[in-house]
Amino acid sequence: MEIKTKESLKTLKDLLEYSSEKYASKMMNAFVGGEPVSYKEFGEEVNNLREMLIRLGIRHDDKVAIYTHNTPKYSVIYFAVVSMGAIAVPLLPDFSSAEVENILNHSESKALFVSNRLRYKVDSINLSELKIRIDVDTFAVYENKNTENIAVNIEKEVLPDDIASIIYTSGTTGKSKGVMLTHCNLIDQLKMVIKIQPVDENSVFLSILPLPHAYEGSLGFLLPILGGSRVYYLEKSPTLTVLLPAMQKIKPTYMLTVPLISEKIFKTNILDKFNKHLITRYLYKTNIGRKLLHRIAGKKLYKTFGGRLVFFGIGGAKLDYYTERFLYEAKFPYSIGYGLTETAPLLSAALAHNVKLGSAGFKLEEINMKINDVNDCGIGELWVKSPSLMKGYYKEEELTDMVITSDGWFKTGDLVEINSSGRIYIKGRLKNVILTSSGENIYPEEIESLINNFRFVQESLVVNQNNKLVAMVKLNYDELELQYNKFKKELQNKIEELKQELQLYVNSKVNRFSQISAVVILPATSEFDKTSTMKIKRYLYE
Repeated sequence: MEIKTKESLKTLKDLLEYSSEKYASKMMNAFVGGEPVSYKEFGEEVNNLREMLIRLGIRHDDKVAIYTHNTPKYSVIYFAVVSMGAIAVPLLPDFSSAEVENILNHSESKALFVSNRLRYKVDSINLSELKIRIDVDTFAVYENKNTENIAVNIEKEVLPDDIASIIYTSGTTGKSKGVMLTHCNLIDQLKMVIKIQPVDENSVFLSILPLPHAYEGSLGFLLPILGGSRVYYLEKSPTLTVLLPAMQKIKPTYMLTVPLISEKIFKTNILDKFNKHLITRYLYKTNIGRKLLHRIAGKKLYKTFGGRLVFFGIGGAKLDYYTERFLYEAKFPYSIGYGLTETAPLLSAALAHNVKLGSAGFKLEEINMKINDVNDCGIGELWVKSPSLMKGYYKEEELTDMVITSDGWFKTGDLVEINSSGRIYIKGRLKNVILTSSGENIYPEEIESLINNFRFVQESLVVNQNNKLVAMVKLNYDELELQYNKFKKELQNKIEELKQELQLYVNSKVNRFSQISAVVILPATSEFDKTSTMKIKRYLYE
């Protein structure tokens, strides 16, 4: 029997066999506060569940959907499915019943694993292809309509080019697409990442992002399995009141987050404290004072996070400049990454030792990149070739041909600039660019970054309405009410003042083509609709 090494792995089945044997006695995963299972126990659970699926009639290339919040059981289900050559279809827990039904129908899923917490969303779904329903926590089969002859099972070899997973995106542009990722796509991604950011048996991950998302699914789920690391999950949503005690308990060395989490910590826990006192408010306005305060706050934040972090990855969207400046000046060990679901996902990264404000880092060594249709400012659409590039969109050949050229270049849809040293700067989405009547290109994300750093602003969206730029703004009403809630009239007057101040502030910082014509304040009870990585679903507001 061939002795597997990291270099020799070609499929996720290889990864399962390699990790469950090499790290047999090491602890693998658990809920925070729970008792971790070992890699050996994990391997045994996977084998048992795989045998059960075979007995139920699941075969090579059958689709098996997984609908649950993060749980250690997810890893068992996922590997039981992919190690037999079936295809995992992970569903985000915040998908609605209609979205789940559409995906189950489109993917032709034969079986569905669903958690007790989410069963109410799927109990009324009745699809001819969906034969089997299984409880995530107990693996109990609570529905089986499979009448096929399952007495004979001819197991097929799992090949590197077989599809391992179909990930349905919950994108900012509307219709969900099923991204087909092969075994070699995912294995090649892991090999690229572990070269630049090694993980091993001493690494401890705290997983807070949804596992069905490509970012967490590759870097926060598969990567630690390759390194024999330990992973902990939260049983509740990652609010600060849940997150902070968890970090003190397990003292993670690795975490993956989205910008919104870092921005919230900076604005509500750090910036507010600087502005509360006259002395710190004055100091913060000077370069030396600001850097000193950032360094002090950074040390406290590092201890709050458990005091052992070596990697705090931020991805999924562009990080706000002022939040990043705090992390940078605080010497917090943050890393920035850029990628897409279609590339499984990472394309570029800047690790803690080589981050630069505003940059998405350098391309990974195995990636080829070029900028297409460059404008006078050196900005154009990024095209890439990657070993981790998807096989295509499931049942969407025409759409696949639109984004992957005949010679293998993938059109990312992202507008970038790459400087002479190879650093990548993301300017925005090609579809989001607003073209003025005079032919000027406006990047709404850059205006939104300015707005989001104005006092009392929580988040914003800039849209084109009748050839005029309108800023839709969600205020931090909690903070506003603390200062102005003595009288409702005073609070309302303050909001009207803020609208005018904000418009003047933004228009003083941008060129004349990018000036906003109006500010619309969202009601206190309203929220922007968002994707799983907390990006606003822009298409709903345009």
